[in-house]
Amino acid sequence: MRSTRGGAATKDGAGARRVLASAAALIAALAAAVALAGCGAPAGAATLASPAAAQKPALIPALRVVAVRPRRGAAAAPAGGALVIRFSAPIAAGTPRPWLRPRVPGSWELAGPATLVFRPAGHWPPLASIRLVIPAGRLGVRGAAGGLLARRYTSTFTTAAGSTLRLDQLLAELRYLPLRFRAAHAGARLAAATSPYLVSLKAVPGRFVWRYPRLRPLLGPLWQPRSFTVITRGALMAFEADHGLPSDGVAGARVWSALLVAVARHQVARQPFDLIQVSMAGPETLSVWRGGRVVYRSLANTGIASRPTAAGTFPVYARYLSTTMSGTNPDGSHYSDPGVPWVAYFNGGDAVHGFIRGSYGWPQSLGCVELPYSSAAVVYRYDPIGTLVQVS
Repeated sequence: MRSTRGGAATKDGAGARRVLASAAALIAALAAAVALAGCGAPAGAATLASPAAAQKPALIPALRVVAVRPRRGAAAAPAGGALVIRFSAPIAAGTPRPWLRPRVPGSWELAGPATLVFRPAGHWPPLASIRLVIPAGRLGVRGAAGGLLARRYTSTFTTAAGSTLRLDQLLAELRYLPLRFRAAHAGARLAAATSPYLVSLKAVPGRFVWRYPRLRPLLGPLWQPRSFTVITRGALMAFEADHGLPSDGVAGARVWSALLVAVARHQVARQPFDLIQVSMAGPETLSVWRGGRVVYRSLANTGIASRPTAAGTFPVYARYLSTTMSGTNPDGSHYSDPGVPWVAYFNGGDAVHGFIRGSYGWPQSLGCVELPYSSAAVVYRYDPIGTLVQVS
């Protein structure tokens, strides 16, 4: 009985030892695995990549402006040309558009994967300073891959004006010239324009025709449609006066803008074309031409031999109902005549005005064209700013 109980005890002890040995082996294996994970695997051992390292995104390069046309600081950019911006990478289709100051009617479009183009509706404002602004960051242009501009981009260029020929065509259509312009194509006529941006700045095919054939012998030798003649200057000064602009006869940015608006709105000249003709052949006379015919004539006085009235054709540039005229007499003494009425200056200090003399019809002035008071009052109605005064 003792040996039987002793054998059973021996079997139980051996089983327990086997369980303990298996547990010890398992613990050792786990410890080795932990050691490998914490200290790194030996050379040649395979390891698993970190999930965070596998998902790390690639860097997206910033977007850059590579080129702009017209270039920064360009002058006289073509009136109907496009604005082209090229970027360093393809850009997103729905990307925010750049800004233009002043605002210009037109449209932006993608002209290539990395190119934006702005096309003005008709043309750029003439002689205008155009500022391009491309905002940086999320307000600016976005790349197709998500890239953004790191810094705001700005550029400024100046646009061109129309030619002298086109200036004459528009002034003729607005009836400021003694000629009319007949466009070769009906679409180029005055009535075709509805917006100043749609009035062409390019000269259109056609020809000029004298509105008043009787004026052709007087003004024809001065007329050259491709040159800025005194006829063009007078017409331009008259236009400026009608539209509240300085009457300097210079076709600057404000003048071109007003001219295009006037054409689009069909704002023709307020008065018929007038011409003041001064004849220094005895007896001296002043004749007023309106609508191609003489509507008034008066005896006049021009300058004496030592202070002659200059011959030529000049536009009236300043007018006064009454003013003080002063200067130097031929003997060196000074004069000051207050209250001189109905004054229209046309060439330096020479003016058409009223002045009391014992007689008229021969040289008596110091260069001005003198008229009796009653005649000067009549002539003053026909010699607004820009009116041509022809002395011969």
